[in-house]
Amino acid sequence: MQETTLGVAIITKNAAARLAECLQAVAFADQIVVIDGGSTDGTADIARAHGARVLQQTDWPGFGPQKNRAVDALTTRWILSIDADEIVSVELASAIRAALAAPTADVYAVDRLSSFCGHWIHHSGWYPDWIPRLFKRGAARFSDDLVHERLVFDTPAQRLTGKLMHYSYEDFEGVLRKLDAYSTAGAQQRHAAGKRGSFGKALGRGAWAFVRTYVLRRGFLDGRAGFMIAVFNAETVYYRFLKLARLGNDKPL
Repeated sequence: MQETTLGVAIITKNAAARLAECLQAVAFADQIVVIDGGSTDGTADIARAHGARVLQQTDWPGFGPQKNRAVDALTTRWILSIDADEIVSVELASAIRAALAAPTADVYAVDRLSSFCGHWIHHSGWYPDWIPRLFKRGAARFSDDLVHERLVFDTPAQRLTGKLMHYSYEDFEGVLRKLDAYSTAGAQQRHAAGKRGSFGKALGRGAWAFVRTYVLRRGFLDGRAGFMIAVFNAETVYYRFLKLARLGNDKPL
């Protein structure tokens, strides 16, 4: 029988803020691979100091393909894919070890709890957030999406206890950076699929994104942070469709 081994796959780009804590939480793994996209903040040095194998891949292909590179660089039987701003809790680490000691599925989902500028979010479409992240080699693979990639698999995913703590937006400057990056990537992805944007689509879909987040997904229960997330979602969608219009050589105004 093949030995039960666990590898951790991480992609990074200037992720020094939480990387040490992230790697310490998965020190029980047999292998850790970090695919770095050309960091300038010491990310690679932090990763090596914590025993990770660092591979530089600066030809950014999108989140999905880059994560598949990290998966392919591992040689373990099981793979845990996490981001550099995600921390495996003690309870989740125990659940992972128990699952691998006596596996009953090929894919496992984890319970992710995310923060926004220092506030843990329990509504706004952010929670509950069960995401498949632990899988047997060959049983799953990430989609080729530039952004909002997903793990593709055929068998049912079982849920693990414990939390994956996600420090997604540490400060307001980070919010603005991600708004620009996500709206650009989203526009490029839709443009490649033959879709078109316009000012009308930008305005209408941006407004709907706010209503869906703040009202239908009860973002108002998250207080000020919930309102900020609703505005962030609305602006991301708004600029995505304006950028899509420019990519299609349409006039956005």
